[in-house]
Amino acid sequence: MVAVDRGFPRIKICGITCREDAERAVSLGAWALGFIFHAKSPRYIRPEAAAEIAAAIGGGVERVGVFVDAEPAAVRATAATAGLTVVQLHGSESRAMLDELRRGGLEVWKAFRVGEVLPEEELAPFRGCTLLLDALVKGLAGGTGTTFPWDLACEAKKLGRVILAGGLNPGNIADAIRRVRPYALDVGSGVELRPGKKDPALLARLFEAAGGAERA
Repeated sequence: MVAVDRGFPRIKICGITCREDAERAVSLGAWALGFIFHAKSPRYIRPEAAAEIAAAIGGGVERVGVFVDAEPAAVRATAATAGLTVVQLHGSESRAMLDELRRGGLEVWKAFRVGEVLPEEELAPFRGCTLLLDALVKGLAGGTGTTFPWDLACEAKKLGRVILAGGLNPGNIADAIRRVRPYALDVGSGVELRPGKKDPALLARLFEAAGGAERA
């Protein structure tokens, strides 16, 4: 693969299920790849399959495991098997669980679903953490393809490092970068042919638009 500059804008491509998509995303400039270990997700991947992909892409890219209300022991075991560098907690996990995983040597991000107002009471215990903000859609833990008011993401930056998610695609990624200037951006369904399978053309357009926004 061609070496690329992985500085800002940092883009995570989530819902990776095959080596082909992982290698293409990395070659275009992905900073991180997301593997979903929530069995109810249409983008679920087995830890062993994620490990094979991680071995194929090598170092230099964050390998993020997405979990929803899993037990700490299960998270640690999956992280070890899959070769993860980051754990993303996308359920109702506590700050105590986040700190426990950190003490075990893992980097941990905490995800929150945001509607028309910022859920400050939920965010407050996680002050100083990396906060991934996704759109609130009832009954879904993520992967909704829906945006939320980005001014709320700007507001959340006072609490911690913000990763912007929810409905990002080639058509709005540049605007998101310019308006929010988040620590990173998380893209999944916005570059898919179907759940778990990425569209090469959409991936290319996404990174082209993101690069153009930063140069501008």
